[in-house]
Amino acid sequence: MPILPLIDLLILAGTVSLGVGFVLKSVAITTIYHPMVFGFSSIDFVVIAGVCFGLAVVLSARTWVKLNEPRLLGLERARRRLEREGLAEGDRDSGWAPAGNGHGNGNGQRAPAEAAPVEAAPAALPEARGR
Repeated sequence: MPILPLIDLLILAGTVSLGVGFVLKSVAITTIYHPMVFGFSSIDFVVIAGVCFGLAVVLSARTWVKLNEPRLLGLERARRRLEREGLAEGDRDSGWAPAGNGHGNGNGQRAPAEAAPVEAAPAALPEARGR
């Protein structure tokens, strides 16, 4: 069952409820009559709107988590695997990281995370060319 129409319906119900509550409150302020619709006053409609909006937010958050759960679980598994292999936070703090694409360079060696800066060749400098 698609969840998006239900979220839209909850948002619509909350908006209508908020509008009805606003109309009831404006009538109550401008006249001495205190209207009620099906026994609900203006504050009741505001509470109904809050509940509808809250449910819409909860359903959309649950849907987002359900869609992104496989990716998040994969990242967690990769982090645990790195911890088991000894390549976790402690090694990253010491300035060493796996070479290449983050999975080692194939021969079990590791390279420094940051290489030393490359020195400029003397011929590339203007004073070396003789101007």
